[in-house]
Amino acid sequence: MRTSLRSAAVAATAVSFALLVTACGGGEKSDDKGGATGAPSASATSAPAAETLSAAELEKAIVEQADLKGYQVQKAKPADILAADAVSTDEPACKPIADGMSSIATGKPAASAQRKAIEMPKTEGTASPEEALGALAAPVTGVTLGAYEGQGAQEAFASLKTAGTDCAGGFTLIGGGEKTKIVKVAPETASAGDEALAWTITTDVDGKPFLTKLVVFRKGNTLASFHTLSFGGAVKSLPQAIIDAQAAKLS
Repeated sequence: MRTSLRSAAVAATAVSFALLVTACGGGEKSDDKGGATGAPSASATSAPAAETLSAAELEKAIVEQADLKGYQVQKAKPADILAADAVSTDEPACKPIADGMSSIATGKPAASAQRKAIEMPKTEGTASPEEALGALAAPVTGVTLGAYEGQGAQEAFASLKTAGTDCAGGFTLIGGGEKTKIVKVAPETASAGDEALAWTITTDVDGKPFLTKLVVFRKGNTLASFHTLSFGGAVKSLPQAIIDAQAAKLS
């Protein structure tokens, strides 16, 4: 497991997070396309009309290298951005969580933008082999912005809130022809934008727990999501610096 994670890390600089998890060997081949996105929760709250950012405006609003000291920020290439139907789940209500894990803007965004932020290890001089391996375990966060029209952002946020409750006991994520077992979706506390949600997600990888963090917040008609993983096998804290930087750019 440790070797496969390190090997995957070398080639993982622009690969989707859903495929990264299944590439660790935790899934089984499947031709099942899984469930589709369930209807948004009726609990979506109404809000005053807000601006819907264009694709060009999203690109300016998403975090960049200059916004995050101590991180390497990379723009996703078109070939690395998954379509919404590239990832599915065995339980329709869990699709929004799977989308968040896969850097897919939940629901029906008018436009979206993606970045990847890698926390750089603090080393001085030439890194030893041990330090180099440690760098491969540095937290990597996929940042996704989605711009929505009408009540789309509120509805997408509501569907994520429902998924966090309905899928707390786990579900199966299906992507790239692989099935990956999500064992647990545990709530955490986050504060950003107009409303925010966060979870620790436990995935079964070769019979061992693989912990990642998922955070989402809504600011007006824009939804920001952050999925953080480490090839060391566990992420211990939310990517607060990235969340704060992104919230500041959307304020």
